[in-house]
Amino acid sequence: MDWFAEWFNTPYYHILYKNRDDREAQEFISYLLKYLSISTDKKILDLACGKGRHSIFLNKLGYDVTGVDLASQSIKEAKLFENDRLKFHVGDMRNPNFPNSFSVVFNLFTSFGYFSDEEDNYRVYKSVYEQIRENGIFVMDFMNASLVENDLIPKEDKIVDGITFHLERKVENDFVIKDITFSDQGKDYHYQERVKGFKLNYFKKLGEKVGFTLTDVFGDYQLNEFNESKSPRLILIFKK
Repeated sequence: MDWFAEWFNTPYYHILYKNRDDREAQEFISYLLKYLSISTDKKILDLACGKGRHSIFLNKLGYDVTGVDLASQSIKEAKLFENDRLKFHVGDMRNPNFPNSFSVVFNLFTSFGYFSDEEDNYRVYKSVYEQIRENGIFVMDFMNASLVENDLIPKEDKIVDGITFHLERKVENDFVIKDITFSDQGKDYHYQERVKGFKLNYFKKLGEKVGFTLTDVFGDYQLNEFNESKSPRLILIFKK
């Protein structure tokens, strides 16, 4: 089983990352919507939506949103928030689950770069292209791999809900790898996250390959200019 299919579907993934900043995420979405002038009659796909925190916020702002994620347990929880204009589905981002259905596709919080087979990255972009309508927008929010690699913390412990998570990080074959070990109720666990450290030029070429045009690049959630040595994020805006 792929690491992401296993790890993202465990309760421990959500425990470890339970303190993510929802305020920052909502601020980012608000900046994006204003900058891109996305009206509420536009249908949005939140690709790799997790438990749906971005989708739910978008829906509260009046948007018709579909969230898709591979982790069935995350989708099960997200479905508790469904309504007529908010739906969640279990699905693989490599597959065009809803052809020609959306004006905007979001792929947020480094929900890419997981695959060991390069062809799978192309399949993701191709599936997004096929699900987006003409003149539609694709927003990808990825880590700034250069900064992550330079500032890597090799070892760190985090205590969350009484569980001590031991985190070890390294870069290997261009993958940023995080090993996660911990014990709970007398049982030992080990999971691993692997994200390929793709840079700006890679995404530009991948987008062009499927037919996208890269129109904007930002470096943080306030949509400031991207600086490879300083920016915390790599945020790409593509147009079909």
